[in-house]
Amino acid sequence: MPENKLTLSNFLPYQLSITSNAVSDLIARSYHGRFGLKIPEWRVMAVLGERASVTQRELVAATAMDKVTVNRASKALVERGLIGRAPNETDGRSHHLALTAVGRELYDQIVPLAVSVEDELETVLSVDEARVLADILERLRAKAVSIKL
Repeated sequence: MPENKLTLSNFLPYQLSITSNAVSDLIARSYHGRFGLKIPEWRVMAVLGERASVTQRELVAATAMDKVTVNRASKALVERGLIGRAPNETDGRSHHLALTAVGRELYDQIVPLAVSVEDELETVLSVDEARVLADILERLRAKAVSIKL
């Protein structure tokens, strides 16, 4: 039997995944309990909080979530009155999504919490380490997207 050279605890994709899951769980506990939002719903709101309006296709690209997840999150947010849908004049098959006034109020309440979670996580990093980590993560994302298997 060939020797297995993979040690899961040292495997970069595994380390990134479990770290992402731990951070997502922390955020989910904060947002779901206090605001009734699931992670995909918050990601949609976060994108809409930075932009006037976007289509679901643009949300898929901006959030790196699949179409079904974005669709479910958007539908839940529309039902709660947190985002609105308007016809897309240039493409009759899609809609523009934007935060409603209620959605903007909720977004404005969540942002300070999100920043405080980020600040707390970054307490284990120096300013230089945080900058280097951001650069490393960006390079890893770009490489992962470019790899053709």
